[in-house]
Amino acid sequence: MEKTKKFIVSHAPHISGEERVQTVMLDVIIALFPSVIAAVIFFGYRAALLTAVCMAACIFFEWGWCKLLKKPSTIGDLSAAVTGIILAMNLPATLPFYQAVLGSLFAIIIVKAFFGGLGHNFMNPAAAARAFLLTSFAMPMTRWVEPFEKLHLINNADAITSASPLSLYKTGEELTSFWNLFIGNRGGCIGETSAIAIIIGFAYLIWRKVIDYKCPLAYVLTTFVLSACLGGTLYSGVYHVFAGGLLFSAVFMVTDYTTTPYTPWGKVIFGIGCGLITVLIRFFGGYPEGVTYGILLMNVASPLIEKYTHPRRFGKVKEAKENA
Repeated sequence: MEKTKKFIVSHAPHISGEERVQTVMLDVIIALFPSVIAAVIFFGYRAALLTAVCMAACIFFEWGWCKLLKKPSTIGDLSAAVTGIILAMNLPATLPFYQAVLGSLFAIIIVKAFFGGLGHNFMNPAAAARAFLLTSFAMPMTRWVEPFEKLHLINNADAITSASPLSLYKTGEELTSFWNLFIGNRGGCIGETSAIAIIIGFAYLIWRKVIDYKCPLAYVLTTFVLSACLGGTLYSGVYHVFAGGLLFSAVFMVTDYTTTPYTPWGKVIFGIGCGLITVLIRFFGGYPEGVTYGILLMNVASPLIEKYTHPRRFGKVKEAKENA
């Protein structure tokens, strides 16, 4: 008697590749490495400690949440580590460590875990955590120090502070030179200051095919064009691209798989929307930076964008006509 063959029926996808969540997250960590190095060079060992605190806190909270719910630990996929590093890169060097821990708690538990974990959060955890910290601790979150300033572990009340390049633009003071914007020799969040480090990370992610260029490009171009028009000069457009956290966010935050549209045109619309909101806040709002809120508002609109940019299913029109 011929042996019966066993057929296994399963849900799609039926073709799998070598790419896993862990490998993608590892690539993102590698791409973040130049920004971390630049942060340590310009802001010293406290930038390294702040990064370590955020990363450790995010990993701990994710592990604790899984332990509490008696679920398998998910810290091995490295997503919590990535969230911690990105959050740290969005913080000033002098921020108290307990506030960084609170931001990590908000990112992992409130934004990510409460909505089902990786792949289910409707907002970028790091961007949401930064907005939470800005609202809760406005003064520490907007206290920028001069590069190469010697910072203490706990108390940095005597540290020499400086205005961010976008604050200088808004108040009409002397602008930071393009060279300093490019290399990172200026005040700001520790990971957003060095454009060259961010560009190296972007090139690596594109080479590894981890991210799509459409969303970052649409974001940067929209900001450049609108800033040049509203500022009256091309330099104004260039300045607004390099001065704040736009480049870092364009590479590491608007390319998030979960909170941005997956359709090609959806990515473009998402990037344009982020750029539009960012420029409106920068030029007409009371806050000099608008990147965080631009990303969060477009995160909320992402499902709607996907709905109207989703490819039409084959036979759907014909089926609709027959039913009519």
